[in-house]
Amino acid sequence: MIGHATATGNGFADRLAAIYRKMLLHPSYRLLLLLAGAPVTVIVYVAHQLLKSKSGYTRIVEETRNKLLKSGYMDELFMEAKDQLQRKHRFFEQTVSTEQTAREAKQIAARKFEETVQAQLKERLSSESGLKVTFGETYHSLAMNPFFMVLSVIIGLPMYLLMAIYANPYVKYIVERLFMAIFVIFGVAFLVFTILYISPMNPAANLLGETATAEQIATFNHLYGLDQPYLVQLWNTIKGILTFDLGKSFAGNENVTTAIANKFPVTLTLTFISTLIAVLIALPIGILSATRPNSFLDYTFMFIALLGLSIPNFWQGLIFILNFSIKLPWLPATYNPDNWLSAIMPIVVLGTGLTAAVARMTRSSTLEVIHEDYITTAKAKGLARRHVLWKHAVGNALIPIITVIGLQFGGMLGGAAVTEKVFNISGIGSYIVDKQFIPDIPSIMGGVVYTAITISIVNVIVDLLYAFFDPRIRSKMKQY
Repeated sequence: MIGHATATGNGFADRLAAIYRKMLLHPSYRLLLLLAGAPVTVIVYVAHQLLKSKSGYTRIVEETRNKLLKSGYMDELFMEAKDQLQRKHRFFEQTVSTEQTAREAKQIAARKFEETVQAQLKERLSSESGLKVTFGETYHSLAMNPFFMVLSVIIGLPMYLLMAIYANPYVKYIVERLFMAIFVIFGVAFLVFTILYISPMNPAANLLGETATAEQIATFNHLYGLDQPYLVQLWNTIKGILTFDLGKSFAGNENVTTAIANKFPVTLTLTFISTLIAVLIALPIGILSATRPNSFLDYTFMFIALLGLSIPNFWQGLIFILNFSIKLPWLPATYNPDNWLSAIMPIVVLGTGLTAAVARMTRSSTLEVIHEDYITTAKAKGLARRHVLWKHAVGNALIPIITVIGLQFGGMLGGAAVTEKVFNISGIGSYIVDKQFIPDIPSIMGGVVYTAITISIVNVIVDLLYAFFDPRIRSKMKQY
């Protein structure tokens, strides 16, 4: 039993060491690994230096360096570098002092000297066993000690959490996408705030009116922190995003977070329903057109899709209101959350462009796939046409379709302001537009940033769908 437990512990240490060494090969993960486990890194570094000294590594380094110095190799490199610099200066007709030339030549010679030392060390260490001690091997030897393992888990828990994430390719894939999404969100926040900061519009003058005195404008700016330096205002904005406290709006003095929490779900719900209905309609149409290319049905569907892409949202919304609200009083002209009929026209207007785009992409992507060699092989094996289409063709054609859906969803969410204005919808799009003309910086920042967060989450979901539908991506995830 004791032997089995020891073997199990050694196997666990071997797996940890393998993950540790693999992470050290990637520059970004190596930095995160060493920082997350800083106390453990210090222990491993000290042990690494002791092992190198014990194995004679330090002695070999000194011997190699002294041997090259005694041979006059450094002087040769210096004279060569100095001669090259002088010829370069003469060729470009540059006047450079002797001291500067010597200083540059010395730097070049020192760099080449170290490169030569490392090359000779690598050659010697590869020929003499037992002398090469890597950082990963040092950790492995320490991990075999149960006391070190317990201590390292206590003082370096973040490092082991990072290693656990790295060990699972699917979790690592998700975390990496979320990490990139965070950078995108704060990049958007920085860009939007900077544009608003340098904007020539004056919020105080716009809100207080032309009769406002200089003292009133100064008081307004002091109250909302607009008289503070750029970096201070930027930091306060970033801190507000992190703590979900964006302060009060300039107009109406309402809580920005509460206002967005009331308006954002309206836009998100309409956009989500529009996307869902558009996909359910567009996918069958695109597949049907691809299976009957150049037919009357294909031409009809693609002509309608082209019309859908060409019609502006605001014009379509106005036509719907004139026909279905005024001439034929079937549907309400304005949106009312308590009346589901009032959502029909906005949903159709929002989904028209997406339906057309997805239908055209589905057709082109499916057409491209059904002419591939593996589809021909599947048909030659005698598989049913429907089986070949749904199992082999559509599955492989979904990747570009998913991309279009993700991009269009983000465009709909960010560009819903026009539709919201037409149907008098109190959503996030019309909210940002109304605040833009002041400009109400906290309100605009809140609306744009939380829209960016939603779009980033949608992009992460799209990336996950890539891995779900494409086995090649799953294979790369496991190899990386």
